[in-house]
Amino acid sequence: MNDKEIIGTKYDIKGYIEYQCNNMNGIGKEYYYYRTIKFEGEYLNGIKKGKGKEYSINKELIFEGEYLNDKRNGKGKEYWSNGKLKFEGIYLNDKKWEGKLYDLNNNIYELSNGKGLIKEWDNLGFLLFEGEYLNGERNGKGKEYYNINGICKLKYEGSI
Repeated sequence: MNDKEIIGTKYDIKGYIEYQCNNMNGIGKEYYYYRTIKFEGEYLNGIKKGKGKEYSINKELIFEGEYLNDKRNGKGKEYWSNGKLKFEGIYLNDKKWEGKLYDLNNNIYELSNGKGLIKEWDNLGFLLFEGEYLNGERNGKGKEYYNINGICKLKYEGSI
């Protein structure tokens, strides 16, 4: 693997991680069980810290950005399964904090300091939520939806 020796391998219920630098520091790769890449990036003491990329089980890039304490923290970009941009901005403790969300039709919804009126979709483009965000989470008035055979139906409306 390049000119670096794999020093350690960590196994867990989700898969395993190959560390390419001593003491689980430096560049590493995490895999799904079928040797499909799940994450590649920087580690410090076996924890994601620095820049990295996440992939779906189908090898599609779903996130690239910065990590701290094993969580998305700092600048990052999240992608739809078709490769289009889904979110671009700042993450704080794995939560979208500041930036722009894009639907599959390239409509833009802005999030500022963890607040905003936004919409969320699943990876197939079906609406899951529309409403208020506070501190990077659903909070306030909103509507939740579910998908049945390609038809979006209202699940809940009110304060979340």
